[in-house]
Amino acid sequence: MKAREIHLASRPSGWPEPDNFRLVEVPVPALEPGQVLVRNEVMSVDPYMRGRMNDVKSYVPPFQLDAPLDGAAVGEVIASESPDRAVGDVVVHNSGWRDLAVLPAARTRVLDTKAAPATAYLGPLGGPGLTAYVGLVEIAPMKEGETVFVSGAAGAVGSLAGQIAKLRGAARVVGSAGSPSKVEYVRGLGFDAAFDYHDSPVRERLREAAPDGIDVYFDNVGGEHLEAAISALHTHGRVALCGAIAQYNATEPTPAPRNLALAIGKQLTLRGFIVTSYGHLAPAFYAEMAQWLREGRIRYDETIVDGLENAPDAFLGLLRGTNLGKMLVRV
Repeated sequence: MKAREIHLASRPSGWPEPDNFRLVEVPVPALEPGQVLVRNEVMSVDPYMRGRMNDVKSYVPPFQLDAPLDGAAVGEVIASESPDRAVGDVVVHNSGWRDLAVLPAARTRVLDTKAAPATAYLGPLGGPGLTAYVGLVEIAPMKEGETVFVSGAAGAVGSLAGQIAKLRGAARVVGSAGSPSKVEYVRGLGFDAAFDYHDSPVRERLREAAPDGIDVYFDNVGGEHLEAAISALHTHGRVALCGAIAQYNATEPTPAPRNLALAIGKQLTLRGFIVTSYGHLAPAFYAEMAQWLREGRIRYDETIVDGLENAPDAFLGLLRGTNLGKMLVRV
């Protein structure tokens, strides 16, 4: 039996190119005790993967050259040498970027597909949902009646962060997005205001959308957005530093926010976080998010690209902002 995998063929400099990836066929090894063979159905592509393509020390090891990339995926167990997993189980795991995955059963989680579609466990019930939840509940703890600004609000994490903020009692939620159609999409999610950051300086657009200032900033973008948020934040404002997609493909060091000194006088808290460090919040998150989904109070959207061979194109599209909500690849 052969499996198809997407390998990292070369490390990108600046924006990744299709030539940085390679589709290969490899033999599927025999299962060892405790292992399962999963036929992947849908896989996730995520912005953090760009950093793993660089050979630098970070919070997660870099992807290796001439080896498969990995990331979240859902699929069906088609062979098992584990008493804990049966053929037919639908599982989520981290061996994406391939159509067949051999891995320890302990590194999979069986999904309740009656409670929610399998793809929801890559979105609102998966990493994006937990990331949004952790950022608002733990990192920049939002209080009822506050004003929240979310950048990248049309993406997988930002779209959920804004909705969670409203559901948890924010008085006003503002989002930024990269096109007029995305702005309309964000407004349709229930954000009180949204703006296209290409129209004019972010600081000006944010001042228009939140004339009385903001209390919390959920940062997916960095750069100009972070600088604008620092200016708009009230005293004791909080920032959840989730991502900096504006800088991921930079070939030169990017400047820090020019107004960072304001953080001293305003007594701001700017706190970065990695969602995998907050697994202790997962049970509360799952309970709350599952209830919102059952009640139809959370909207989540998916942009689906068909074919494993097109996973690199899906990833490049994600970096360029072609997606609404979660970018997925139907293997």
